[in-house]
Amino acid sequence: MYEGVVQDLIDELGRLPGVGPKSAQRIAFYLLQSDAVDVNRLVKALVEVKEKVRFCSICGNVAEAEQCRICLDPRRDLTCICVVEEPKDVVAVEKTREFHGRYHVLGGAISPIEGIGPDDLRIKELLTRLADADVSEIIIATDPNLEGEATATYLARLLRPMNLKVTRLASGLPVGGDLEYADEVTLGRAFEGRRLIDV
Repeated sequence: MYEGVVQDLIDELGRLPGVGPKSAQRIAFYLLQSDAVDVNRLVKALVEVKEKVRFCSICGNVAEAEQCRICLDPRRDLTCICVVEEPKDVVAVEKTREFHGRYHVLGGAISPIEGIGPDDLRIKELLTRLADADVSEIIIATDPNLEGEATATYLARLLRPMNLKVTRLASGLPVGGDLEYADEVTLGRAFEGRRLIDV
């Protein structure tokens, strides 16, 4: 549609996850109309993140050093590991302030359609961690979708013989939601995960 560098910019922005052609075009024209100082700040941030950020050698979370801040924190419970798909999931769990153990980031989920199998994830690294540490519980916190469930099932079967307590995050109705709008799977999980009310 457009010529030269403008179309190149739109094409590159369109390669980003969640950015469709219209959004890519909108972002490109926003950048064209922005001050050079703002655009240079964005460019600098992009270059710095690629130069400085790596993945933690222990858990696979994003870090600017060899290990992330969570793995370096001596106050964390070493006996409990929460397994998540991506580093963004670590942030989501940390926001709850309910989990005080350490994490293991798989780097995705099993997805035969996309050609992602167990060997493409950081499962071997998890098994190495379990062999080297005194872990008593693994919390599987993969996404509650088809790929996340397949990954959770695979991990549960793999870890069961290791005499570990393997748990899965509960899923069900969101706070503030209405029953009439819940799908059957969500409502079914809410029934499975029901608990006693302490009065």
